[in-house]
Amino acid sequence: MSNKSVVNTKMVLTAVLASVLVFPPAQAQSVQGDEKPAAPAATPPTKVVPHRYRAHPISASARQYYALIWGVDTLSVKSAESGEIIRFAYRVLDPEKAKALNDKRNEPSLIDPGAGVKLVVPSMEKIGKLRQSGTAEAGKIYWMAFSNKGRLVKPGHRVSVVIGQFRADGLVVE
Repeated sequence: MSNKSVVNTKMVLTAVLASVLVFPPAQAQSVQGDEKPAAPAATPPTKVVPHRYRAHPISASARQYYALIWGVDTLSVKSAESGEIIRFAYRVLDPEKAKALNDKRNEPSLIDPGAGVKLVVPSMEKIGKLRQSGTAEAGKIYWMAFSNKGRLVKPGHRVSVVIGQFRADGLVVE
């Protein structure tokens, strides 16, 4: 075989291969009269895998505000104990500014305007309030637990936490 015929053969094979890859063969379907087209092959149902709700991060300006005015950051609200408890946590940066959050005299509440509820920190008979109080220390994380009886506040809801003069709006429950 000459070089010219080898090159032509390679070009033809390349063209055929490319056409098969780019234009797959069409499947013939004939529809005659009142016949309905054949249903596509049944595909097995895909398993729906629940995904964890991704929290919307607090904006940079809100983080700066909480850090400068209240001396706290890393605010989080999480559903716990199968939704019966909503846990609010924060990290103290400046103990003097964060004093109001740990003051026992300030009654904390969690407000969910979407569900129309205001949750409070429950008081256990032998333990007391389900919150940390006392002198705050820089760098430590503090928490409080709100009773969510009836499970009205759910992950994904936007809530506000109010403790005395402190108010954090738009926190997303994880």
